[in-house]
Amino acid sequence: MKTLYFDCFAGASGNMTLAALVSLGVDKTALIEQLRRLNISDFNIEFSIVDRSGISAVYADVKVPHERVHRHLSDIKKIINESTLSEAVKERAVAIFTRLAEAEAKIHGIEVEKVHFHEVGAMDAIVDVVGACIGFEMLGIERFTCSKVHVGSGFAQMAHGRFPIPPPAVAELLTRAPIYSTDIEGELITPTGAAIISTVCESYGAIPELKVERTGYGAGTREYKDFPNALRIILGETDRNAISDHRPLTTDHLVLLETNIDDLSPQILGYVMDKAFLLGALDCWFTPIQMKKNRPATMVSVLCDLSKKDDITALLYSETSTLGVRLTYVDRECLPREVVKVRTEHGEVAVKIARFNDKIVNAKPEYDQVREIAERIHKPLKEVEQEVLDKLNNNKSLNAA
Repeated sequence: MKTLYFDCFAGASGNMTLAALVSLGVDKTALIEQLRRLNISDFNIEFSIVDRSGISAVYADVKVPHERVHRHLSDIKKIINESTLSEAVKERAVAIFTRLAEAEAKIHGIEVEKVHFHEVGAMDAIVDVVGACIGFEMLGIERFTCSKVHVGSGFAQMAHGRFPIPPPAVAELLTRAPIYSTDIEGELITPTGAAIISTVCESYGAIPELKVERTGYGAGTREYKDFPNALRIILGETDRNAISDHRPLTTDHLVLLETNIDDLSPQILGYVMDKAFLLGALDCWFTPIQMKKNRPATMVSVLCDLSKKDDITALLYSETSTLGVRLTYVDRECLPREVVKVRTEHGEVAVKIARFNDKIVNAKPEYDQVREIAERIHKPLKEVEQEVLDKLNNNKSLNAA
């Protein structure tokens, strides 16, 4: 599995990530050509080789026109979604900026859509984030992991004033990530860098067991004596279970959309559920409730990625009688999962498995495939399912810790 490891001994920033990807082998001309698919003002990125305490690193100088624009999340999403970039790049970039907005909203005690971006809404930050996502796609990265994060020390001047390092947004973004500080003064990890890493990385810790292909260094702007201010990224191949830490859970940042309805046909509600799943909902369910005047009603709940919020909200307004939708931003922890193929004497069956501490704790054969076999060989479905699970349990390579 193609794995990228962020070695943040000197923190990370957006342009350090961009530069490290070019150092790793991403074609800078192709990268800029892809970035020009964004409908933004003219920009340029000057890549140069610099020395950081004896380490040769790439420095990315993103040049954009001077702006006096403070963007909201909706503005940034519009720029990204109206581009001709791949859907995977768009979704990852939107997820990174949404995570930034969530952190800012929590700190300031406001709704996500009211967050008024300052530094991270500038055009150079958009180039950094989208450029990083393009680079990840060019390299075919399937898995991301990260070291402990060196955050620096002292104070940093922000748009709202002078704040201790790590500043509030960075501290919020790095919730659950291991961080540390030394006598190196300055803001080593920026909000953009923290957002990229905390969005894509599934685990933190020592370098995993991997077959190293390439290593790249992205230089920071400041120079320190006897300290290499650079982000190192390592690209390599890992086995399926190579990356593991004490808490092998992934965290998804989702939104729960809910509305109460007491005047709609059950047929229409069923249709709405089907449409929600087609639009990309992760889950949808109905709860019987009692509303005012003792009316029996239904609470419609839809769980989805942040990037799907607008589409599913529009569905609820257009297809139901609701006048309002409640939004709750939630974190969902889930076990790492994968789909494996299990060969049986009656055919191959896909099985979704979940692991905890590198042990399989849940396995579910694909229902339609099990049903097809059961009907074809005239055998009870539960017996066919058990045969598949027995085959899976006998596969030592899959069950190895």
